[in-house]
Amino acid sequence: MTESKIIYSLRKENLNNYSKTYVPSRLLLGPGPSNAHPEVLKALSLNPIGHLDDAYLELMSDVQELLRYAWQCNNRVSLPMSGTGSAAMEASIANFIEEEETILIAKKGYFGDRLVDMASRYKANVVVIEKEWGEAFSLDEIKFEIEKNKPSIFAIVHAETSTGVLQPLDGIGEICRKNNCLFLVDAVTSLGAVKLLVDDWKIDLAYSCSQKGLSCPPGLSPFTMNNRAEEKLNKRKSKVPNWYLDLSLLNKYWGSDRVYHHTAPVNMNYAIREGLRLIANEGLENIWERHLRNSEKLCNGLIELGLELHVSEEFRLPTLTTVKIPPGVDGDLFRNHLLNEYGIEIGNGLGSLSGKIWRIGLMGYNSTDKNVDRLLNLFDTELKKFSIFRSAAF
Repeated sequence: MTESKIIYSLRKENLNNYSKTYVPSRLLLGPGPSNAHPEVLKALSLNPIGHLDDAYLELMSDVQELLRYAWQCNNRVSLPMSGTGSAAMEASIANFIEEEETILIAKKGYFGDRLVDMASRYKANVVVIEKEWGEAFSLDEIKFEIEKNKPSIFAIVHAETSTGVLQPLDGIGEICRKNNCLFLVDAVTSLGAVKLLVDDWKIDLAYSCSQKGLSCPPGLSPFTMNNRAEEKLNKRKSKVPNWYLDLSLLNKYWGSDRVYHHTAPVNMNYAIREGLRLIANEGLENIWERHLRNSEKLCNGLIELGLELHVSEEFRLPTLTTVKIPPGVDGDLFRNHLLNEYGIEIGNGLGSLSGKIWRIGLMGYNSTDKNVDRLLNLFDTELKKFSIFRSAAF
């Protein structure tokens, strides 16, 4: 028998290059992730226990009940899926669409495109309606398209992170029920920060993420579905084509049976429990008001500095503000200046808005009066250094 050998090794002179992990301090005021709450980070650092330990199973129940509060629903199936927000987005497609079924997707930004891509991979009949990036759909437009196309699912993004648009949702659920289709909502940038009433608005399926309004690190994606969605899932003619995201299996672990499915990210569930506990303590209505107040202060301050916002006031998203990059300003240079000199991150535009807007996030723990003042002060003092024209507005 030959002796095993290490076939890859570090050069001796490189060994000292690897010190303890270090991450620079950043204030994350971009489209996400946002900074995690200190109490959430404390919970995250607790020692892991087994994912079938009685103590952990009890914590899972807490998470589910707290999620129902955050979602404002009584849905039995309300759970955090293992994976970032895109995991729950894909679960919403994989579990509820079968080949050739029609899904109607209202696209008004980058994440509408992602829904379209996912649905096409599961061989759905994808019908798309579109708005300019920065606009919202009217209820009449949605009603017309649902009655015309008769989809199995109607999907729309509540808070479009790429554009800063908050889509009104009230009334859509009723239209979906009258036309026998499920109402699917992307709430990635709204859960825990913007008014969202799953039961009252008759939302059948919704998903989000952990790293924005919930003030947690990325890694989990809250999901909820009601009885109408459960009924459709139970009547599938074929197996869910994605084993890891199969809700009929996941529900056996998160349901009363507690049957093992996969090794849960235990510490991330510690974190989300703490984040949800903090939300419950502050109260949703207080949180919604805080995010709106800070967003309005930011918007007013940017306008006073002579900057133009991308979205009309009626549809502005309290968690994510999009501001047009002034003519003559290199947007990337300014963003990098804020990051490298002041440790503050803001975002570039996505897709067709790349290089045209900055995206400024005020989400969860980061939505504070102090952070608004700090950012506005830097826009006031630093932006003029990057303007070719040195406009009087700056």
